[in-house]
Amino acid sequence: MRRDGGLDLVAMSVVVALGLSLYAGRMQAAVTLTPGSKPLQRHFYKKLNTCANVEPFVRHQVTLWWNREKNVTAKLLKLLYADCMVNGCDASILLDGPKTEKESDKNSGLDGFVLIDKIKKVLEIRCPRAVSCSDILHLAARDTVYLSGGPSYPVYLGRRDGMESKASWVDLPSPAISIEQGIAYFKSKGLDDMDYATLLGAHTFGKTHCANLNGRLYNFNNTGKPDPSMAKSELEKLRKQCPKTLKKGQRDPTVFLTDRNGEQYKFSNNYYSNVVSNKAVLKVDQDLLRSYNTTQLALEYAGMLGHFKQQFALSISRMGGLNLLTGKQGEIRLNCRFTNKNNPYINHHSK
Repeated sequence: MRRDGGLDLVAMSVVVALGLSLYAGRMQAAVTLTPGSKPLQRHFYKKLNTCANVEPFVRHQVTLWWNREKNVTAKLLKLLYADCMVNGCDASILLDGPKTEKESDKNSGLDGFVLIDKIKKVLEIRCPRAVSCSDILHLAARDTVYLSGGPSYPVYLGRRDGMESKASWVDLPSPAISIEQGIAYFKSKGLDDMDYATLLGAHTFGKTHCANLNGRLYNFNNTGKPDPSMAKSELEKLRKQCPKTLKKGQRDPTVFLTDRNGEQYKFSNNYYSNVVSNKAVLKVDQDLLRSYNTTQLALEYAGMLGHFKQQFALSISRMGGLNLLTGKQGEIRLNCRFTNKNNPYINHHSK
């Protein structure tokens, strides 16, 4: 250690090596393969010579879409979470049909399907029967994050698409969940409290309905009073946007999860600044301050955007390794909304 408090080159190399070791260890701990699965690979389709330019093809379509619809980042991150945290990253959330995952009440409001359809259509022209819908979703989500000012992280590929989807599988927690329940849910999936605190940072994007926070504003825990943990200025602002009762025929309003002077679609650490200032919109966000580990992370991320970016890249990659289908498992769907067996286009032309 230098006397001025800085690290000398030897000490710095030790810190870097330790960081890489911890990164690799946490990454490996989260990857859960189904029996017979093979690990994902960097440049998987290039190595197989089935679609060498898959990433540029996806990035081009995502960029065209993002240029006219900035909120697509929030949509794809929510879609990715809804897929991976329920039965693993197998694109089962994309399947149409009665009693599928997307029909669950807990998945109400999911969007972004049309962009995935568009990318799949292009790839089927460029690289027929090669790229899974699951890998497309991961690449597209990464690219929207980057276009919004977030990290561009490597996406390991080789996922296959699942063959079924059931609404009964959906066990996603509500925005009113306690931090103990939230961390326990993540741990049940193979993730940890660092992933929990970091992936909640996706709330830097997107909106929520007032119904998800009216309890905090008007009747917290049935006390008839607002949540005492919410800053007064935030309470007054949100009450103006979310009335206590709606007028007849009035739709439930929405508010930005992180309101910041016209930059709601930019990847930033303002979400954590709001948390540490008691200005988080949802209880699940504010409750990060109710656990020592997540409090320290919130403080750290609020002060260091670069560190938040690094950890976000790691945690979303860890989530992307949950309960994978690879090799000959599952299938490569020709249409992301249908399994090949149930694809009406294929069946119609095979008769």
